[in-house]
Amino acid sequence: MFPLFDLSLQINGFPIKKAKTELRKIVALSEKEYEIFLENKKAEIVNFHLQNNSFYQELTNLKSFENWNNLPILNKQNLQKPLQERLSKGYSSKNVYVNKTSGSSGDPFVFAKDNYSHALTWASNIYRFGWFNIDFNSSYQARFYGIPLDFMGHKKERFKDFLSHRFRFPIFDLSDAIFEGFLQKFKTKKFDYINGYTSSIVLFAKFLQKKNIVLKAICPTLKVCVVTSEMLFEDDKILLEKQFGIPVVNEYGASELDLIAFENPEGKWQINSETLFVEILDDDNKVLPYGKEGRIVITSLFNKAHPFIRYDIGDIGILDEKSTLKKPILQQLIGRTNDIALLPSGKKSPGLTFYYVTKSIIEDDGNIKEFVIKQAKIDTFEIEYVSETELNLAHINKIEEAIALYLEKGLTFTFIRKNTLERSNRGKLKQFKSML
Repeated sequence: MFPLFDLSLQINGFPIKKAKTELRKIVALSEKEYEIFLENKKAEIVNFHLQNNSFYQELTNLKSFENWNNLPILNKQNLQKPLQERLSKGYSSKNVYVNKTSGSSGDPFVFAKDNYSHALTWASNIYRFGWFNIDFNSSYQARFYGIPLDFMGHKKERFKDFLSHRFRFPIFDLSDAIFEGFLQKFKTKKFDYINGYTSSIVLFAKFLQKKNIVLKAICPTLKVCVVTSEMLFEDDKILLEKQFGIPVVNEYGASELDLIAFENPEGKWQINSETLFVEILDDDNKVLPYGKEGRIVITSLFNKAHPFIRYDIGDIGILDEKSTLKKPILQQLIGRTNDIALLPSGKKSPGLTFYYVTKSIIEDDGNIKEFVIKQAKIDTFEIEYVSETELNLAHINKIEEAIALYLEKGLTFTFIRKNTLERSNRGKLKQFKSML
């Protein structure tokens, strides 16, 4: 097939051929060679921004680079100023790739990548999807994503879908009637893979489970499903693999950076060490050893248009003890730092703990389609849910008992049944939200 995807990148000024060549060279490095490469790239990117970026000069208050661990941690609040004030010399909004973050962390901002850095982002994506025999130039994608609803935005996104060889399933209405329409598309189109937001793909799998349908039986060309942007729980992964009949791959990325981690064929969440450097830091910004939980801090090794050096992405995670510099493994992604529940006892708990405990009970009988948890006060939580029938008292008591066991006693819960749950303008579902 004609390489339309690569060609569209090249025409838009993103040198994908050069980027693919460089990426192949980095992947081929030995562990020792990689160590030298990484030290050189870190020094190179810091020195570049110290010499060419007034925003970074001001942030660091340094003339030259000496000690990596003395560099400041960049956070999202630092970046909430006009893009023009953050770009390096020689770059403007006319000669860079510009986009904005989703705002799922509560701190949205506009960012930029120079064209070569953006091409490397795509080279990295292409390389990792290739682990599962997916080729962006020829493989047909079933895309579970939001889509702009304004006329021009909608047309632009549909054109990008055409160039990227994908068919989009909009996810703002996830009723059974809509899923019936999705099912017909899978019967008539030769999709190679599914890609999209975890929550909507899980809902589609539950719909298939109810109808006792395995997707690969009606769409035999399917090879793999890649989920992104929202937490994938182990029981959901089991459900997806059963109802789709294909491997399910977990992806972790950030639009302002790159693909951060991608589940490899051995089932390990392999960090992208070709274009990024990932550290785990404690509350005092000290680097933690492998196996310890802390803040995920990331450096973009190639982006010269805009500094992302020791950038606190707002997530908490653990690198596996078996990690190496060239092949770091993300053992666990615990959640976002701003998704922490503060409890009356003074205890802090990741909000997803509530979600996880509740989830293990709430889905026993398949009545609940999806739900979110909101912390309204220090001791008060609201659970909004979509279901076929209302939750009964026995279920509510079971949930409250489990939370008392796993977290603490004396918390108050309000259960609110809804027809649909509120999603972001991109279609993401925020599973836990603190109003404190």
